[in-house]
Amino acid sequence: MIKALFTSATGMTAQTTSIDNTANNIANVNTNGFKRGQVDFQDLIYVDLRPAGSTAAQGLTVPTGLQLGSGVRVADVTKIFTEGTLVNTQNPLDVAVEGDGFFQVTLPSGELRYTRDGGLKLNAQGNLVTSDGFLITPQISIPTSAVSIGIGSDGTVSVQNAGALNATTTLGQLTLARFQNPAGLSAQGRNLFAETASSGAPLLATPGQNGIGLTRQGFQERSNVDVVAELINLILAQRAYEFNTRAVRTADNMLASTTDLVR
Repeated sequence: MIKALFTSATGMTAQTTSIDNTANNIANVNTNGFKRGQVDFQDLIYVDLRPAGSTAAQGLTVPTGLQLGSGVRVADVTKIFTEGTLVNTQNPLDVAVEGDGFFQVTLPSGELRYTRDGGLKLNAQGNLVTSDGFLITPQISIPTSAVSIGIGSDGTVSVQNAGALNATTTLGQLTLARFQNPAGLSAQGRNLFAETASSGAPLLATPGQNGIGLTRQGFQERSNVDVVAELINLILAQRAYEFNTRAVRTADNMLASTTDLVR
């Protein structure tokens, strides 16, 4: 059997994964805080038909070897954590992270998750929560008497209360987390990431300290997906897939020609 059939099949499988990743990137082009995925490929094992440096004659060695590869596979899909565009929404509960860092989110189970989506909301108790109602950690509650909310670049949350508009009351401070290897985080959906052994433990700090970025009130971070680049990747993956199918057809035609010889 011609090896090209199996080699081309690995290329088709790999390009299918690449297209799936590109489709996910494009689908999330307007998702707040979304980080695009990048597919990395890796060649498969090689068959040594003639090792480099083997003896050709007495005192002579061949300068190059004869190796045939077995194709390609997807090594990983890496999340690229470059900062997305900050858009001014004029919503006092929208908070973007300018620089490195994640908001901490507590699930109903008590587990911690991390997000770049700063589209915060208030629940019935006045607590700052995500769009899914998950509490922001550390927990900050806004009193019902508050008429305006201020969030400083250092994460300080303060309000002005009705009847005391000339006075500002500090309620708490947002704490951000950063990771030694953010690409090692596990994407959980709902704009959330989970800590893994590869990401390392979170390093907590107030915004603006220890490499943590600043918080910007009234801004939202959009996704870092470049639609033009994704469309180019889509075209490249499609063409690569077509070239692999052409290699399959060529190998099939060669087998057909061989079969005709013995008729």
